[in-house]
Amino acid sequence: MSTSLSGLLLMAFGAFFIGGAWSFRSQKLPLIVQLIMAVVGIALAVYGGFILFTYN
Repeated sequence: MSTSLSGLLLMAFGAFFIGGAWSFRSQKLPLIVQLIMAVVGIALAVYGGFILFTYN
C-alpha cells in the first residue's frame, strides 16, 4: 500500500472517531467517553496527516 493511501485512510478513520464523539455528545453520553473518542480520532487524523505529508 502506498504511503498516500495509508495516510488518507488513517485520516478518514480518525474522522469517523471524531464524528462518533460528536454523536456521543448529542446523545448526552458520559464526558469521559466523548473525550476518549475525540482524542483517539484526533490522534489518528494527525498521524495520518503526518504520514501523508512526510513520506510523500
